[in-house]
Amino acid sequence: MLQTREEALELLRQYNKESFHILHALTVEGVMRWYAQELGYGEQAGFWALAGLLHDIDFEQWPDQHCQKAPELLRAAGADEALVHAVVSHGFGLCADVEPVHEMEKVLFAADELTGLIGAAARMRPSRSVQDMEVSSLKKKFKDKKFAAGCSRDVIRQGAERLGWELDVLMERTIQAMRSCEERVNREMEAMA
Repeated sequence: MLQTREEALELLRQYNKESFHILHALTVEGVMRWYAQELGYGEQAGFWALAGLLHDIDFEQWPDQHCQKAPELLRAAGADEALVHAVVSHGFGLCADVEPVHEMEKVLFAADELTGLIGAAARMRPSRSVQDMEVSSLKKKFKDKKFAAGCSRDVIRQGAERLGWELDVLMERTIQAMRSCEERVNREMEAMA
């Protein structure tokens, strides 16, 4: 039965070797933990974080089967069906037909793409950090279609709509979420190097 963070991290690293993918997984894990606390799901924070950590488990090795291969990998490791559903639902409309229903799944759908955009924007800053990032500068990057072109603006917009939030609110909260975990993620990445 997949239950602990250590088991989840081991599973992630079994199928993901690229540091970029590990960094993204750790970031989304931290973001999901922050959102669980922020939105009143503190007792479920561990579950939200596991979904964030494992959401792209199949992407590195099976990019053409993203969210199709994940259920097999997760079930083989003993993940419960709620976790499988959450992971698959983050690809809704792109590579999966499982719709995000629970608020956690909607947050994962919305925040996944946005963390990529925020991370790319942070790497362009002199500080190379989200700590001093403002929504206004992120919005400029969001409007520039050439910047981080792989991050779907449509998915980010849809994510905000699914949550019933203004785009600015999603951006502000996700920046805060990334600030909350940036130092820990960087430490963990250094330890793995």
